[in-house]
Amino acid sequence: MIFSIHCVDRADATGVRAATRPAHVEYLKSLGTTLVVAGPFLADDGTTPTGSFLLVEAADKAAAEAIAAGDPYAQAGLFASVQVQHYKLVFLNPPVA
Repeated sequence: MIFSIHCVDRADATGVRAATRPAHVEYLKSLGTTLVVAGPFLADDGTTPTGSFLLVEAADKAAAEAIAAGDPYAQAGLFASVQVQHYKLVFLNPPVA
């Protein structure tokens, strides 16, 4: 099953994101093919991160929630909220570089 993980940053956590980014990137790489897609949400300026979005393949919602909880961003307290939902992938275009 595929799950979306929608994370919203705390307003006061810009430094947390920057300090934790290397560990976050390594964590995502460690997920291998479990990770379908990942990237940040951006503010209207197009550069300031405001959250994270991931699609993951997991056996059930509890497994997807465990993936979300294992993210160094989550462990560092970056997120004000995290929502995990079933996701139905209908269309898939070539990956973005």
